[in-house]
Amino acid sequence: MEKRIGSYPRVRVQGGSGGAASQAGAMLLVETVRKSGLDAAISAALVPWRKPRTVHDPG
Repeated sequence: MEKRIGSYPRVRVQGGSGGAASQAGAMLLVETVRKSGLDAAISAALVPWRKPRTVHDPG
């Protein structure tokens, strides 16, 4: 911490090389889709377009 401003400490931010905030947002979105069951529903809806022996959904 640097200086105190009133009763709150001063926040100092340094830029880094990683995109931790964007990764955290992406993980939050992925986990929300998994917990809500939307991933299974989308996968089931894409069955007609899936080729035999494919591993991933199309698109």
